[in-house]
Amino acid sequence: MNIFKALFGGKVETEEEKARNATENQFDMFKYDGVKALKTGQAEYAVKCFAKALEISDDPEVRDYLSRALIQVGDMPAAMEQLEKLAEAEPDNLRILTMMARVAYMEEDYDKMADTCDKALELDGENTDACYLRAQAANGQNDPSKAVEMLTKAIGINEDFGDAYLLRAKTWLKQGEIAKADEDAERLLQQHDDNEDVLMLKAQIEKAKGNGDEAVAYYGKVIDVNPFFADAFRERAAVKMAKGDTAGAEEDLRQAEEINPTADNENIERELNQKYKDMNPYGF
Repeated sequence: MNIFKALFGGKVETEEEKARNATENQFDMFKYDGVKALKTGQAEYAVKCFAKALEISDDPEVRDYLSRALIQVGDMPAAMEQLEKLAEAEPDNLRILTMMARVAYMEEDYDKMADTCDKALELDGENTDACYLRAQAANGQNDPSKAVEMLTKAIGINEDFGDAYLLRAKTWLKQGEIAKADEDAERLLQQHDDNEDVLMLKAQIEKAKGNGDEAVAYYGKVIDVNPFFADAFRERAAVKMAKGDTAGAEEDLRQAEEINPTADNENIERELNQKYKDMNPYGF
């Protein structure tokens, strides 16, 4: 075959070219097998494929895919390692920085998350994802004022940012700013009155207000949307016990136990019993 190529002017492939082509073909095989595996939910196999591809060539796209696969298998330190290498090569890449922040959040490394978000915001101060993630980091650092500041900024940029309203309301509620929390909750209910997280928030606000009947009603709405929301049963049980509905509280605890039998319901029951004693100390 090589003789015919020489006679008719064709180029003869050298051994070096053959080896290079074989390497490139092997790289492509590992890369695209990994992509296919990632798309079909075979993350562990995808990790192996992308790692093999990177042994052949330090390709940023493959490293990005590898970080995603590692996140799917739950190996956050390894995923962060890959993202940090990408960030070194592309320090102005907002997508990489926000992904690093999300991984830091899953690792509960809130200081690193905050630093990464600050870098992202230096590049784009109007990036709502970076603002929201910075707020999450602030909450993790027990800095609710910073969290509210960043969430308010995100809402100012995008007034329909539902997650920002939800997190701001939760932050305010923890700080005892019940009226402010309720204002955000009411806005969310206007557009998302069948969302279990919004309904749960509203139930917790009514509980904080001392409105037992309203709280029970909203917990009921949560359960209507998601009958397997164990926390809704548990929290409703506490409200029912405070209202003197012992039978109703016990039934809600039984439902919660059926949904999540590994939960520590004994501590919850002790808490409910104490609430009942506080309400009726003489046992009448």
